[in-house]
Amino acid sequence: MAASVDDSPAVRRARLSPDERRTQLIALGVAALAEHPLGELNIETLVADAGVSRALLFHYFGSRQGFQREIVKTAGDSMLQATEPDPGLAPLPRLTDTLRRTVGFVRAHSGTFSSLVRGPASGDPQIRAVVEQARLLQTERVVALFRELGAEPSPRLRIGLRGWLAFTEQALVDAAVGEQLTDEELVELLQDALHGIAERLEPAASRVLFGL
Repeated sequence: MAASVDDSPAVRRARLSPDERRTQLIALGVAALAEHPLGELNIETLVADAGVSRALLFHYFGSRQGFQREIVKTAGDSMLQATEPDPGLAPLPRLTDTLRRTVGFVRAHSGTFSSLVRGPASGDPQIRAVVEQARLLQTERVVALFRELGAEPSPRLRIGLRGWLAFTEQALVDAAVGEQLTDEELVELLQDALHGIAERLEPAASRVLFGL
């Protein structure tokens, strides 16, 4: 007697728990960011690659926007984990090390990074909130360097640090599409820019971190 469709080896291999299937779909979405902006991800292609229906994807995520939010959050968490500051280093070497690993991440995942930093272009406020939360955490990482050395950043410097982060994102996007700068040259550019902003807005705090 022939095996039923539901009992075929192919179906058995593809049978995943709801959590596993959800994770698989998010992973496919994150991988697709390397080649396509968030708003251009093809849902039909993704569900075909996963071997599921469009209806099942919407069952798990509620909507296209819900799926996109999970993709952005997962990709952002991956970058934050890959660039987690090393607490075993002194503040300035820690900054340099974090920037090196950030540059390395962007070189390896340039398409994904470009999609992440352009996430706020999405019309979905929750997607913008996910990206904004990641930016706040990145800013706080720099604030922590000053604070650890006993220099609480002023409101002026905090605003400057947010501006530096925007500059960093654009510099990394530009550098990822070419080889105009080596990794070390790019790290030096970003660190010099931070030094310049801090020196201009709060010289005492700048000297605490950079020692100049």
